[in-house]
Amino acid sequence: MAWSIGFSLLAAFLFAAAAALQYRAARTAVGGESGAVESAGLIRRLVRDPVWLAGWTVNLAGFMSQAVALHLGSTGLVQPLLVSQLVFTILLGTLATGCRPVRTDVLGAIAVSAGLAVLFTVPGAVPPEGEPSRPRLFLAALLAAPLLVVLARGATLRRGPVRAILLGTCAGLMFAGSAVLIKLTTADLLHRGVAATAVDWPGYALAGTTLAGLLLEQKAFAAGSLPGAMTAMTMTNPIASYLVAVLAFHTHPPRTAGAFAAVSVTAVLVTAGVTALSHSPAAASRAGSNPC
Repeated sequence: MAWSIGFSLLAAFLFAAAAALQYRAARTAVGGESGAVESAGLIRRLVRDPVWLAGWTVNLAGFMSQAVALHLGSTGLVQPLLVSQLVFTILLGTLATGCRPVRTDVLGAIAVSAGLAVLFTVPGAVPPEGEPSRPRLFLAALLAAPLLVVLARGATLRRGPVRAILLGTCAGLMFAGSAVLIKLTTADLLHRGVAATAVDWPGYALAGTTLAGLLLEQKAFAAGSLPGAMTAMTMTNPIASYLVAVLAFHTHPPRTAGAFAAVSVTAVLVTAGVTALSHSPAAASRAGSNPC
């Protein structure tokens, strides 16, 4: 478990660094405007930007660290730890600007840390490791598809913060799906070999969900509301991953009153912490402004 936690925290740090670079590149690509940008046009601008390419490289390293963490532990363990990405975001923003963390930064970090501590210390709160059920994975995908369509359609009709939140939620759902597919693909590679993996569907589904998630993430950043986009992505990913871990793996959901209480307390603390951190002046510094 210790190695899985370590690689999860490393992945969170790398994702935070990548998001900082990609957000700046996305805002530059749209000239600081908050309007909708066609996907193809946005990507054409981004792939020519060395800052965005650097962010992509760091993001790839984050995915590799996440893959190792998921191989060593369950999605119910790894994905909630990725919430710490926002804590690292504040630390990186503080270092970049020289600003001291404000009180809400400290309180938000404490709330997130306390929530995760409750989740991981109460027996039965984190779903144990289990074998994936492919029929259940298809069921989870069928349940998520209409929600993604509704959110994406809503995003096309909105601007500014609402658009960023809707797109961020879509991206979070995609990244949650990627986490499960990373686990399946890694298991294929290690136990069945490259040839068998090449003719199995999880690897191709992983490529699709990852690319879709990254595109939605860039569009959420380009919408102009970093707090909204970050809150939506940071919360949707672990929540959806936790639900998929319970639904699609041969494991047991929390069964005791203490475990249910721990999950509930964690949800409240982490939500409060993420909301506070996403509105931090240090997070705002990603846009290139100096909040000090």
